[in-house]
Amino acid sequence: MSGRRIVTWLMCALLAGPAAGGAQAQSEKFPQRPVRMIVPYAPGGATDITARHLASRLVDVWGQQVIIDNRAGAAGNIALELAARATPDGYTLMVGNVSTNAINETTYASTLPFKPSRALTGVTNLIELPHLWVVSNAVPATTIGQLIDYVKKSGTRLNYASVGVGSYPHLDAVAFLKAAGITMTHVPYKGGAGPIIPALISNEVQFCMINMASSIQQIRAGRIRALATTWPTRRPELPDVPTMTEAGFPGIGTNAWNGLFAPAGVPKPLLNRIYADVVKVMETPEMKELLAKQFMSVVVNKSPADFDQFIQREIAKWGAIVRENHITIE
Repeated sequence: MSGRRIVTWLMCALLAGPAAGGAQAQSEKFPQRPVRMIVPYAPGGATDITARHLASRLVDVWGQQVIIDNRAGAAGNIALELAARATPDGYTLMVGNVSTNAINETTYASTLPFKPSRALTGVTNLIELPHLWVVSNAVPATTIGQLIDYVKKSGTRLNYASVGVGSYPHLDAVAFLKAAGITMTHVPYKGGAGPIIPALISNEVQFCMINMASSIQQIRAGRIRALATTWPTRRPELPDVPTMTEAGFPGIGTNAWNGLFAPAGVPKPLLNRIYADVVKVMETPEMKELLAKQFMSVVVNKSPADFDQFIQREIAKWGAIVRENHITIE
């Protein structure tokens, strides 16, 4: 090695050494003050519940408060922007989901001043929540096949519900109707399952995909009927309800996920430290049992990079559905 190359190598090593050492020291000392965890919805929903359970247990690991900051509105975009603009020092985190961190990248591409996948970095997935395809009791069908036959043969125009245009229940229903070769009228509701369940019971709408936690009591009471589950296997809580694969429609229907994100630019040692602590908490038997009571299954990634790759696949999948079906949000 020439003298000039040796000098260059030494200078690079000296410059890189303190930076790498500083980042490592920062991760080892983290946190030294309370951590803010942004939730893109009002208290009470699955995303908020997941965040609160995680935050309460991270307090024991970190020895600092983890403060939940509910920032509802604009389909989660208010929270996205707040997290994206935060200092990438680990003290601001966000619990996002399939809607905020995958679908919104396409549906709000013209209005968001940034791409969520570039402005935020994934830490890990946290949970998945099973969903069901259900009908009102006025529909004479107990299977997906019978529903399709009824629509085709009777000529009846059914209504299907969702939590809004561009939401994953809407996009999943669009994909299903296209695959089944039938049409229905979309009726969006604000407020999640709250207004949809009474609408199903009263036959205001006849069909939708809805999370199991919100609908299982009404199903057990016989007020609405489950035709299939989006879960890979039959759920033990509803063993007689087949999967969508068994119904002949593999891959159609989403099991909603919630994941943890940080502002892009968080030093890798710190990101890995947060990841390790979060996964440790999520994989405790206590946490798994607690979330299982609310029909949530703990699903974590093998690394932050693995989660980011999953997010990219989700963005591509949902983007294709939005574009192919010309779905726009006013």
